[in-house]
Amino acid sequence: MPRGQLLTSLGGIALLSIALGVGPVPAEEAAVKIGLILPMTGQQASTGKQINAAVQLFVKQHGAQVAGKTVEVILKDDASLPDNTKRLAQELIVNDRVAVIAGFGITPSALSAAPLATQAKIPEVVMAAGTSVITERSPYIVRTSFTLPQSSVIMADWAAKNGIKKVVTIVSDYAPGIDSENSFRGRFVADGGTIVDAIRVPFQNPDFSPFLQRARDDAPDAVFVFVPSGQGGTFVKQFIERGLSNAGIKFICTGDVTDDDQLNGMGDAVIGTISAGPYTAAHPSQENQSFVTAFKQANGGLRPNFMAVGGYDGMHLIYAALEATKGVSNGDALLAAMKGMAWESPRGPISIDPRTRDIVQNIAIRKVEKRDGELYNVEFETFKDVKDPAKAAMAEKN
Repeated sequence: MPRGQLLTSLGGIALLSIALGVGPVPAEEAAVKIGLILPMTGQQASTGKQINAAVQLFVKQHGAQVAGKTVEVILKDDASLPDNTKRLAQELIVNDRVAVIAGFGITPSALSAAPLATQAKIPEVVMAAGTSVITERSPYIVRTSFTLPQSSVIMADWAAKNGIKKVVTIVSDYAPGIDSENSFRGRFVADGGTIVDAIRVPFQNPDFSPFLQRARDDAPDAVFVFVPSGQGGTFVKQFIERGLSNAGIKFICTGDVTDDDQLNGMGDAVIGTISAGPYTAAHPSQENQSFVTAFKQANGGLRPNFMAVGGYDGMHLIYAALEATKGVSNGDALLAAMKGMAWESPRGPISIDPRTRDIVQNIAIRKVEKRDGELYNVEFETFKDVKDPAKAAMAEKN
């Protein structure tokens, strides 16, 4: 290929260096570097804070030595700006010679790094972003967080079986919201329900009031909601103010809305909210109780949320892969070790689907309750070993 075409296809001089063999960290090096790209500032800063705290906790608990190699985590702040993510990933791969890139607070950031992971042949461990399509954008992407369809489809099944016939969906107008809307609608309609209205709201700084008034006028049995972590408190407040609860309209949602990191700040108005999600700090296992206690002690009482457990499990996956390869940090070797790996997480039993490289996990239906003066998502029904529904359906057809 001519030099000009190569520069264009690989996205610049940084990726040209990768193509010439400068990128991935050689297996014989004593240190294994992990490039952790997170939104430590900006609208999704709470996501970055949670994941980084969980990564630090895992390293503290398990040490920085794995299979004779020293693990070094290099944190970079992308402020949830995909152009920043791509630039930082290039720098980490070419200059810092990382063996793994990880983190990725939002879907566009995860997607922006996907071609770099492919060209460098190193794993991209997605610890947060939840749009279904992400793992399809590079054969080197592995996810330890969740997919939004996992929770949305389970929520649809539960709603249909519990007397909810008509629903208005309200989601943020970007890829995860659309993913959630489509997956909920598809399953709910298949279960015999009706979508009265499908409303999309601005992702940045939304005022939910006019959309909630529209939903109230539609007179559904319930409103199904997806908004990013951090916006749930505002949504719940305006849901009450617009009189939807007084009108007998139920509020059902994905777990992002009643995020553990934000829940106590939402007030008692959120009590009774039904959500579906892969993790709650109230999950009744010894593994989780130990995790929550250690996380709080290390972070001034901060409660871990679903993002934190995605980061914690992401580090578990990387460490376990290094142990399986006996310290070999070649990208293909690490990826092969990660596929099919299974372990007991604070959220419950999880595994990596060897075909899709997506997480397989339990999804629980939870209700917000007050316990000992604090608000928690309390699990009351669990759906086991849930795969990403879209990919599972495709596998069945094939």
